[in-house]
Amino acid sequence: MFRPVTVSLLKYNRINFQKIALQQCFATAAEPKVIQKTEKSAEKPTEHNFSFTMNMFRGQLESKEAFPFPDVLTEEQRETLHMLMDPVERYFEEVNDPFKNDAEEKVPDNVVKGFWELGVFGLQAPIELGGLGLNNTQYARFGEVVGKYDLGVGIFLGAHQSIGWKGILLYGTPEQKEKYLTRVTSKDIAAFCLTEPSSGSDAGSIKTRATLSPDGKHYILNGSKIWISNGGIAEIMTVFAQTPIQDPKTGQTVDKVTAFIVERSFGGVTSGPPERKMGIKCSNTAEVYFDNVPVPVENVLGGVGNGFKVAMNILNNGRFGMAATLAGTMKTCMKKAVEFATNRVQFGKKIDSFGAIQEKIARMALLQYVTESVAYLIAGNMDSGSKHYHLEAAISKCFASEAAWNVCDESIQIMGGMGYMKDTGLERIMRDLRIFRIFEGTNDILRLFVALTGIQYAGAHLKELQNAFKNPTANLGLIFGEASKRVVRTVGLSSPPSMDHLVHKDLISSASVIAKNLDLFGQTVESTLIKYGKGIVNEQFILNRLANAAIDIYTSTAAISRASYSASKNLESADFEKLLAQTWIFEANERAASNLKAVSSGKHLDYFSKLSQISKKICENQGVVQKNPTDAL
Repeated sequence: MFRPVTVSLLKYNRINFQKIALQQCFATAAEPKVIQKTEKSAEKPTEHNFSFTMNMFRGQLESKEAFPFPDVLTEEQRETLHMLMDPVERYFEEVNDPFKNDAEEKVPDNVVKGFWELGVFGLQAPIELGGLGLNNTQYARFGEVVGKYDLGVGIFLGAHQSIGWKGILLYGTPEQKEKYLTRVTSKDIAAFCLTEPSSGSDAGSIKTRATLSPDGKHYILNGSKIWISNGGIAEIMTVFAQTPIQDPKTGQTVDKVTAFIVERSFGGVTSGPPERKMGIKCSNTAEVYFDNVPVPVENVLGGVGNGFKVAMNILNNGRFGMAATLAGTMKTCMKKAVEFATNRVQFGKKIDSFGAIQEKIARMALLQYVTESVAYLIAGNMDSGSKHYHLEAAISKCFASEAAWNVCDESIQIMGGMGYMKDTGLERIMRDLRIFRIFEGTNDILRLFVALTGIQYAGAHLKELQNAFKNPTANLGLIFGEASKRVVRTVGLSSPPSMDHLVHKDLISSASVIAKNLDLFGQTVESTLIKYGKGIVNEQFILNRLANAAIDIYTSTAAISRASYSASKNLESADFEKLLAQTWIFEANERAASNLKAVSSGKHLDYFSKLSQISKKICENQGVVQKNPTDAL
């Protein structure tokens, strides 16, 4: 527990601060140990984290990975991108048939053959190993194009390279890369095998096991995986299994997850029939079984016992691509809706003149612009060497998947009965979109990931401050830097961090709105930690609202960064982009302020309690509790 900053301590340090204000700030602060390793991370120095979102949880503005909007492509890279995109777009328009793919629930062999010839199965693999060597920004542009045409094919291609063999690219030894990347870029489909019947979001609870053979040359793999994209057709798989490991500290044998590169040709690998799904029907999804599969020890990926880290980093590394893909899907939905609205006449007027329709189209444009901005901001940062994009990537997946669903839904609404018909194509897109809020980390889990990871970072800072009081003389700078901030906040003299110098002059007023909420966000997180301590992990109503506020503040920042960049370059669309950014920032930050207020509002806490009671009662009753009105008497 924090202890009050006493008068004697202040006298000891010979600095005259408002001790009452300091006592109010620290006296009731609970130990902010949110998840394991918080204390260790606080005690040893670590490299500075440049994540905008992570620092938001401390109420700090870290602008390095938000401003200016990244412009990472050289002229040569732009030319390469255009040379690739032109034939790919033509192929989707002239050869690939999304209606046929959906109806037959597969991508025809001749179409797949064409994709191999285009090189799109190896976009980010090194050129010397058969790939195209694209960076993340170029890959995002490819995803956006695929998203415009066929999300089922997008999953087929993405599951292969965004997660299927991405682990080999990130963690593979030179020998593993030489052996396998040359195959996955030329002939062999890859898959990512993590999910199991008893472990969905809880990836650490997998049951599949791999034990070392007596001769020490192989791991014997046994278990099963479900809902594996490309599972029925993949030859090369990244598989995660529990392996027994001796703990060097205790000498006890414990189970830890390890990643393996598994070939179907090893023997003992079989697949179930293709799953029948709501959408993305042409993407093969199947259960995969491993029966005494001998996996050579040299096929361990990323080190024995490091599988959980490997899995999470693969997923984190690829999430921005989902946002880019869905930005392309939104373009298609908008195009169909706008074409209809500008031609459909009702009550003597084209319906695009009606305010209700204008609001829908405008909000669709906002969601598409923000999604695209977030995707390319993250991709650009990754290409610039960022290591701190994990929260932003999670936000991009949550935001994009929900934004695309809303855009598709509103497009159908604008088109009315016509939008509901199969031939329009929106019906298929809506079915395809539904999975994006579920797979590669459900949005519910990712929101908790954002909130708890950020809170741990904020809590580590408070723990550091707590430890500083154990040796106040050596930590005066830290103690009184924090004390000063709390004093001026207490007496109402604090001001939010300024973003004025980071944005275009026409966007300064919008920047001040973001900065104000960023400051409020940090204060709210701190007060929440003080109130709940480590018990915050169980307060999911609160965590969700913190995550939602973080999403709104980060997406606002991405939008204003991009709009400022466009204005600085005098792009033709600059004025329109400023309009988009200003409008989104107003909407998103109104919502963020409301969510932050709800975290500490007694009325809202009571509302959360009532929701919990309702849910418990429904679950106890296994359904609706009340009788039908006709049975009430």
